[in-house]
Amino acid sequence: MSYAIVGFGKIGQALAHAFARKNIDVTVASRRAPEALAPQARAIGPTVVAKSLRDALEADTIILAVPFGEHREVAKALPSWKGKTVIDAMNALVPLEDLDGLPSSAFVAKSFTGAKFVKGFNHLVAATLAADPVVEGGHRVVFLSSDDEDATAPVAALAKLLGFAPVELGKLNEGGALVHARGRTWGQLVFQDLFKKEQ
Repeated sequence: MSYAIVGFGKIGQALAHAFARKNIDVTVASRRAPEALAPQARAIGPTVVAKSLRDALEADTIILAVPFGEHREVAKALPSWKGKTVIDAMNALVPLEDLDGLPSSAFVAKSFTGAKFVKGFNHLVAATLAADPVVEGGHRVVFLSSDDEDATAPVAALAKLLGFAPVELGKLNEGGALVHARGRTWGQLVFQDLFKKEQ
């Protein structure tokens, strides 16, 4: 399984730290040229490699960590998203009418036709996401939701690989609504820094 993070702001870098901590290879890309990202990527760890957006999108699993308004540009970079898993780590601080009344992830999913689409890793602030998720024997929780039942299993497996405890919330407009930013209102689970003991 290959992984890429698209967007290399605070959240993208926080996620890169999570991969580096576990020595898992991950490609990072953004609007900036790979050469501009390379020093930061190297500073995070040797498994974090900056590439062009086109090269990054060859990964099996792509984490979207771009500003919300840029997701359409990323979506246009591939003619088809079939066979890809897309993890939406973005939050939409836009008026509800801009989202056609949908949860932000359901709105974003429309641009990524054919992809297995999962909301995840979006409810924690960057500094928390970048920190070691294992604290006093507990694993920091990440919430996952998707309208595709088959999509969450590989993302849950990735979350576990990174040291997190995945908690599945069901469909985007049901449990997933608990982790959505909608307009200026935040889902009840946003910013909840929870831990789960090993089962």
